[in-house]
Amino acid sequence: MITAEQPAPGKGETAKVIVVDDHDLIRLGICGMLEEVDRAMVVGQAASGEEALQKVRALEPDIVLMDLRMPGIGGLEATRRILQSHPGVKVIVISAITDDIYPHRMLKAGAAGYITKNADCEEISEAIECVLRGRIYVSPSIAQQMVVHGLSPGQEPSPMANLSQRELQIAQMITSGHRAAEVAAILNISPKTINTYKYRIYDKLGVRNDVELTLTAVKYGLVDPGEVL
Repeated sequence: MITAEQPAPGKGETAKVIVVDDHDLIRLGICGMLEEVDRAMVVGQAASGEEALQKVRALEPDIVLMDLRMPGIGGLEATRRILQSHPGVKVIVISAITDDIYPHRMLKAGAAGYITKNADCEEISEAIECVLRGRIYVSPSIAQQMVVHGLSPGQEPSPMANLSQRELQIAQMITSGHRAAEVAAILNISPKTINTYKYRIYDKLGVRNDVELTLTAVKYGLVDPGEVL
């Protein structure tokens, strides 16, 4: 169900914020930084994409600060669903993933901003001010990387750029240890469809099995080596 878009807070008004990250220390750290941001008031926290959807429905925030790599549907799918049902919400991604594929995909999915987890309080404040004015904010280092990707002499484009948003999401879930049946249940689609996606991913990336897929995912930053089971 699509809800009516809520007007953004006016100049000087406080924006309601939900912080989403599956790591307690990181989530609490971001909340602590937001206490120093005049225009932000944390009204809720979530540790997964599914919990984020519930909190957005219940609390109607102005801004969601969204992690990408989380159990379950993850940040990409959570962002897509939030913006489908609450188009007035501004989603700002806060992620350790700096490869330009994800910023591009998240912005294409409707995110209003993308900053790294080493952002300081000043940059978070700047990002919030920017998106409340209806603009897009991307950390300068990521923006530069997005511009030069594939243009530097000898630079190898990431094959992950060939994947669709759904394929990218399924590849990440598979390489993080989820079986096809688990991915199907989380995304509410059939295992047969997941397997179809999986072999399409194999073909696009030039791999033959999950082991090679995982090695490719680690090489190009789709998953952290520590997340691989």
